[in-house]
Amino acid sequence: ISSFSMKMIAFRSFHVIRGNSKGSCHKIRRYIPQSSQNQYFHSASSLNEKTGIPFYGSPRSSSDSLPSPLHRISLAINAATTAFKDPSRADAVAILGEVTGHFALRNMQEKMMSHPIGKNILQERPLVSKETLPIDSLIESSKHITENGKETFGQAYGKFLGSHKFDPDERDEVKYVSDPDLAYIMLRYRQCHDYWHTLTGLPPTVLGELGLKWLELLQTGLPVAALSATVGSLRLEERERKILNNLYFPWAVKMSKQSEYLLNV
Repeated sequence: ISSFSMKMIAFRSFHVIRGNSKGSCHKIRRYIPQSSQNQYFHSASSLNEKTGIPFYGSPRSSSDSLPSPLHRISLAINAATTAFKDPSRADAVAILGEVTGHFALRNMQEKMMSHPIGKNILQERPLVSKETLPIDSLIESSKHITENGKETFGQAYGKFLGSHKFDPDERDEVKYVSDPDLAYIMLRYRQCHDYWHTLTGLPPTVLGELGLKWLELLQTGLPVAALSATVGSLRLEERERKILNNLYFPWAVKMSKQSEYLLNV
């Protein structure tokens, strides 16, 4: 997998496991040392040679089976209605993201191709799954961080997955994006979500998820991120909405301007 070279300022609120008690913002730098990359990550290209499975999962349907423009509009309306009523419906959110994200995905592709790491990611097309990453080893390794508190990204990622009982294989496959390159970018966007939780320190709480969705929206421009960020905020209590507007949203704007492009990580 490509080198993780992103350096960003991470938010540490009172929600975060690794943070100060006052919930202040301070600079940190997290990256994977070269020596750790070989230990924790494997290239999807080598997996493909052994299995013959396309990099983005199961074989894609032919273009004839993809929805027509009218069907796509119908899918978008139905998915948006379902997601609005119940934001926890990941299937509806996934469909909405695919049928409305074409132009944003093209823009994301251009940004990745203009950066050496992003270009390398698109060439190698690594996957984030239990087939390509030793998840159990990462979780176990996270329990043995040295006394000085230093940890690799792999250990931090393992700690996040282990503490919240998350499974990287739970991400939906891409079904309604016909272009293979854009389909991979959409899949990469989904699979890297927990990477970004780990990098930023944002917890998987309602406020933490909304803060990350605002960052994703500002960086990717995906309509589905806009829906998640706006609809989710409507369900907050007044106190929580103030925290989102006064703390998380300004943080997301600042990080979007100062950090590397998320998809190039």
